Amino acid sequence: MAIADIRQRPGVLLGAAILLHVVLISAQVNTKSGLPLLQVITFGSFSEVQRGMMAVVGGTRGLWSGYIGLQNVQAENNALKQEVQSLQIRLQEERAEAQRTDNLRQLLELRERAGLDTTAAEVIAAAASPEFRTVTIDKGSSHGLQSDMAVISPAGVVGRVILPGRRASKVQLLVDRNAAAGALIERTRVQGVVIGFGDGSLRMQYVPNTADVKTGDLVVTSGIDGIYPKGFVIGTIDNVSRGVGQYHEITVRPTVDFSRLEEVLVVKTLPASRTLPEGSE
Repeated sequence: MAIADIRQRPGVLLGAAILLHVVLISAQVNTKSGLPLLQVITFGSFSEVQRGMMAVVGGTRGLWSGYIGLQNVQAENNALKQEVQSLQIRLQEERAEAQRTDNLRQLLELRERAGLDTTAAEVIAAAASPEFRTVTIDKGSSHGLQSDMAVISPAGVVGRVILPGRRASKVQLLVDRNAAAGALIERTRVQGVVIGFGDGSLRMQYVPNTADVKTGDLVVTSGIDGIYPKGFVIGTIDNVSRGVGQYHEITVRPTVDFSRLEEVLVVKTLPASRTLPEGSE
């Protein structure tokens, strides 16, 4: 049946005959280099096919190598990110340790300057109430602490011990609304009382309108309250105005940043005003 179909199509037979004839002629004809023309044509055709196949294989291989390379780069990036994070954590730890070392150095210098019997303590907790300002320190009665012992820092007066436990104590900060301390203006020696307002600021009361008071004047403890030793810094006068009565209205900015307290000194030496003379009862 197939032969009959081919015979019914003379054009196909003619084309096939011509193609066969060309092939036979090509096989007999040589090129200038002496090679058969058919061999040259066949080689050229197959070489182009091979070139195309190699291009496809090379492209595939390049894509695969690139993919593998990207995977390696991603792994290296992840490793570098982890290393950077570890270095950042280590840097923060070293910075915190350096800050703590500096704080302890300042406490040591304060202890040497004050010439008082003190013990260093660390702040371990703070009260949640914004008005009643207290902190907890890690020293208590087992370390010789008692009520009304003054608490200081290199920046100035912190407060007083109000509740000594066996291994920890509660400290009332000077900015507490129920706290007070005898004070004087260092420049003029004018005396008054500094009280807390619970909002982080202080007021100096009972300073006569006739007294010489200026913004920026340094306010220090006077020692008359029997709690705080004389001469420790409380703060600087932030604002002063003539009051309605006979006293100035004075706002004092504390030198201590009570929101960043970490280490403090508890003064175990009683002020002179609380020390009984020998032989008295």
